[in-house]
Amino acid sequence: MPTSRPASYDALTIRAQLGAVVRPGFDGGEIDRFHRHGWWADSSFGERITDLARDRPDDVAFVTPSERLTWRRYDETATTWAGALARLGSPGERVAVQLPDGPAVHVALIALERAGFVTVGIGARAGPQEVDHLIGQTGARIMIASASARVPAGIDHFVCVPDAPAVGDASLVVDGARIEASPSPTPLAGVDPDSLWLINSTSGTTGLPKCVMHNQNRWVYFHQLAVKAGGLDHDDVFLSALPTTFGFGIWTSHVSPMLLGAPTVVVDRFDAGAVLDLIERERVTVLGCVSTQFIMMLNEQAVRPRDLTSLRAMFTGGESVPYERAAEFEATTGASLLQFYGSNETGALSYTSRHSSRDRRLRSAGLVIAEMEVRLLDPQTHEDVTGRGQPACRGPAMCLGYWGDDDANTQLYTADGWMLMGDIVEIDDEGELSVVGRTSDFIIRGGKNISAAAVEENVSTHPGVAVVAAIAVPDPVFGERVAVYVEARGAEITLASITDHLRELGVSKEWFPEHLVVMESLPRSSGGKIAKGALREDARARFGAADATDA
Repeated sequence: MPTSRPASYDALTIRAQLGAVVRPGFDGGEIDRFHRHGWWADSSFGERITDLARDRPDDVAFVTPSERLTWRRYDETATTWAGALARLGSPGERVAVQLPDGPAVHVALIALERAGFVTVGIGARAGPQEVDHLIGQTGARIMIASASARVPAGIDHFVCVPDAPAVGDASLVVDGARIEASPSPTPLAGVDPDSLWLINSTSGTTGLPKCVMHNQNRWVYFHQLAVKAGGLDHDDVFLSALPTTFGFGIWTSHVSPMLLGAPTVVVDRFDAGAVLDLIERERVTVLGCVSTQFIMMLNEQAVRPRDLTSLRAMFTGGESVPYERAAEFEATTGASLLQFYGSNETGALSYTSRHSSRDRRLRSAGLVIAEMEVRLLDPQTHEDVTGRGQPACRGPAMCLGYWGDDDANTQLYTADGWMLMGDIVEIDDEGELSVVGRTSDFIIRGGKNISAAAVEENVSTHPGVAVVAAIAVPDPVFGERVAVYVEARGAEITLASITDHLRELGVSKEWFPEHLVVMESLPRSSGGKIAKGALREDARARFGAADATDA
């Protein structure tokens, strides 16, 4: 266990702080129960890496298209980075990490844990507006990023990882000076697995991203579910096509492979052809990706087939799974398509497994997880209902709430401390869960939740836009794309002028609208609000399922 930890960031204190807003979802008794049942662990991820470096030093931890990183080199590099980073702040310091997917981001996660810092994970493709918001919200004063990255306001120490480092390169550039990092002369603080370890972002349904607080142990429990669902073991070879610091990417690239001692194949940016080549070359057995990605891989496979027979399991989620393409993926590879239903905040509420029937795997979200104590509520009154309702949960996969956002925490929890999902689901008599609708206004593009309200807020700042409504447009690859319906203000307005405007604002590319409809007057409801139902019907009729080629 770590020699010390910042008490102000332990799980119970965080829950007590949240208790000023809502009643905590679990208390000391619950945490003890999670440990007693073995759902939560007593040792940290950093300690696991130390064990692997001692017991299997020359086995491979990470594979890139051109290099391999062993557990020993992984451990040594994380230790030397931790020694350098620990000099820049005190335990509990929030440190922003914006790195492409590759060995370096994993080394950074372990190094920051060993230094006693809290990682603020930022997507590699996040725009300046999102980056500035996350740094300002969390109070991060240290940032680890690529050499070409912009240094945001408020950052006191900029730690640079070269754009194309050799795997295991222990050198860093700190505030412009290249240093050869060395172990700290004093014991490092470390992070307790019950305590705050990571803050990442969730798109939510309104405004800029919220900051979700994670401890390691919620992902230890999630890992156990994945092992049960997919029959995973140390002989597996993982490939995660997902951003590492987001929920789905955390367990598929960082947690499960590490806890199993299995190698992970990583790519810095998703490319369907490159991923298929690596699956064939490395004999990958477990794939993690969203529906958009596996559809793009199917399209690429049809053009140039590869040998994908090594695949046993493909975990997907984050968006609806199209049955026909999912069945085609299973037929093409022989792998079982598996999924979890949940969110960055709740973890998992239900899951499918290799033992599930094809209909259950591909047409439902699987069986409810007993330990997550799922209940259904009326979305307006939060009274208990049966059969269909808004799901709420309380269990070992839950996050620790939102960082510094009382209003968001009030919306996340019920008054009695149960965490809410933003969907409407049905649960049948056998405990099988199916998603049937949404309670919130967001667009799911390629597995990323895009707030319609946030798109509208940014597009409305364009001088030629008088009124705007953002709508989901069906798409065969991405699931949904963003369309905006606009009442213009005088001059002619084009989609290009809107995207140019958003680019100047620093808005993340994923939020850019891909369809524009200009109307003299948007339809209104009897109460005067924009009638989004009518616009959705128009979008379905107007665009149907448009082709999509860029990621």
